[in-house]
Amino acid sequence: MKILSKSEFLANKNIYIKKILSGEIFIYPTDTIYGMGCLASNKKSVERIREIKNRDTKPFSIISPLKKWIEENCLVDEESKKYLQKLPGKFTFILKLKNKKLSPNKNLETIGVRITKHWFSKVVEEIGSPIITTSANISGENYMTSLENLNEKIKSEINFIIYEGELNNSPSEIFNLVTKEKIR
Repeated sequence: MKILSKSEFLANKNIYIKKILSGEIFIYPTDTIYGMGCLASNKKSVERIREIKNRDTKPFSIISPLKKWIEENCLVDEESKKYLQKLPGKFTFILKLKNKKLSPNKNLETIGVRITKHWFSKVVEEIGSPIITTSANISGENYMTSLENLNEKIKSEINFIIYEGELNNSPSEIFNLVTKEKIR
């Protein structure tokens, strides 16, 4: 497992984008907390994250490469469009997928979508495909705020970490735009 600073990652960005596209699992900073992710379309890597987190059924959200991806792949009504104007930002919006085969979550017609207000979202845009975004922790435990409190099991199971020092933020706010309710 390799720990990279932002500058180390960016200096070798093309190498790491290839690693992401090949299915590697990694930890990355966001505008809220550290996320653990992989290419959302890589079912094997998504299942591996479920195993690492001890998370069987709770769905994963994604970081979308662009708002256009959300509009093309999710059912977005006029009210939802108003919420999407808040992106990029510290929000996760749950929407219905037009094609549930795009979901990294088994048998779900909805997906949580984010675009973070963070430089790493530009990397996701370059990849051109969504990545999983889930807190870097074992389900039910505290999420990672620094390397010092990263669970050793997670550390041993991932391929690389992009580390920016301690992040003392809260997870994103979650709005279910299908049922029209705030979840968190």
